[in-house]
Amino acid sequence: MSALFARHALLPEGWRRDVHIEWNIDGDLLAVTPDAAQPHGVPAADLVMPGMVNLHSHAFQRALGGLTETAGEGPDSFWTWRDLMYRFARSITPEHIEAIAAQLFSECLRHGYTSVCEFHYVQRDQQGAMYARPAETAERVVAASKSAGIGITMLPVLYSYAGFGEQPLKPEQNRFRTDAADILRIIESLEPLRDAQTEVGVAPHSLRAASIGQVREVLGSLPDKRPVHIHIAEQQAEVQQSLAQTGARPVRYLMDNIEVNARWCLVHATHLDDGEVAALAASGAVAGLCPTTEANLGDGLFPLEPFLKAGGRFGIGSDSHISQSAVEELRWLEYGQRLLHQRRNVAASSTQRNVGDFLWQGALQGGALAAGRRVGSLSAGLRADLLVLDGEHPNLDGIGASDVLGSFVFCGNDNLVKDVLVGGRWVVRDGAHVAQGAITQRYKQVLTELRKLRS
Repeated sequence: MSALFARHALLPEGWRRDVHIEWNIDGDLLAVTPDAAQPHGVPAADLVMPGMVNLHSHAFQRALGGLTETAGEGPDSFWTWRDLMYRFARSITPEHIEAIAAQLFSECLRHGYTSVCEFHYVQRDQQGAMYARPAETAERVVAASKSAGIGITMLPVLYSYAGFGEQPLKPEQNRFRTDAADILRIIESLEPLRDAQTEVGVAPHSLRAASIGQVREVLGSLPDKRPVHIHIAEQQAEVQQSLAQTGARPVRYLMDNIEVNARWCLVHATHLDDGEVAALAASGAVAGLCPTTEANLGDGLFPLEPFLKAGGRFGIGSDSHISQSAVEELRWLEYGQRLLHQRRNVAASSTQRNVGDFLWQGALQGGALAAGRRVGSLSAGLRADLLVLDGEHPNLDGIGASDVLGSFVFCGNDNLVKDVLVGGRWVVRDGAHVAQGAITQRYKQVLTELRKLRS
């Protein structure tokens, strides 16, 4: 058994004092006891809180960051960015994917994420053939999660079509090509990797890339509690294409044809009408929001205020990884709403007026559902995933617990995460990942190789 004494800890009911936290060798929390005396020999920390779930990741895109910020001849959009991403994805190898993912995960850990949901769609080799091991690239990402020490939910992506109406894939999409049988083989291959740190679900890429019939076929073979994620209604053009092909908006079309419930995460869901907002909230599904990527790609703003008023669940993800900071995602989730509504402190409720606390706790709950793992709070029986903040930093020094998350999320740009524990293992100490040197060295080598291919 291992333990930590927190002078202040964020528990499900809010901040508590003098919390004795114990976990076992398997990385499960045994007891979380507030108002306790500090046992002899147990180390202490000032500020402790649960680690965040990153519910939407395309790990390989980390290596693309900053390379798509030159304007083209015409108006740039998600669709022009996607063309650049496709060209980049043609060249990466399984070895590249593992190295890039390890770098990304180490960065995510240092900035407050302790779990990640990997929406993984690079399944085939550069010629479009399936690898001898069907789950080759997915296994590489899981291996990277192990080496970095982050918990993972692997979501192999069903990707069969280039657009609504089952349009054939373009040549640049051949590395992503899978049908229902392919995905079920990949999931079966990943089953031996499932453990307390690793879950396996599925991700129909979108209603553009997977048919309703295919989704039903995959779900018919997937255990009921496994997570299901899907991109949906990210772009106005997607909404218009859905209306033209199906007569319905994407979220409405999905819900009219598939039972959407709490196992589902609808990623982005940016463009909803009032009926879709109410239906999504009532379904219990999680809205997977990725504000930094959605801003970078010019997607738009999710209707957060009416969704929250309807009781909707949300979580955050770093998606294309132009940022690896949980703080930045939450900050821009709120700031986008402030710009939209031209007022302050939008993400709050009658029972939680502190916006930072509301956002962190809400994203924890939604992220845990989306991950399908025993995470999301400091509670006995869940994984021992936690952050120790730098209580001596000027932004946090001497402030009351009720102001901690307000300062953490909304004040300054320094990383205030000092130490990170995942599954009972310390993976970040004094702001540095324990294996950062070796991970970063390999990542730099990969970048050198990929840049040569671009030149």
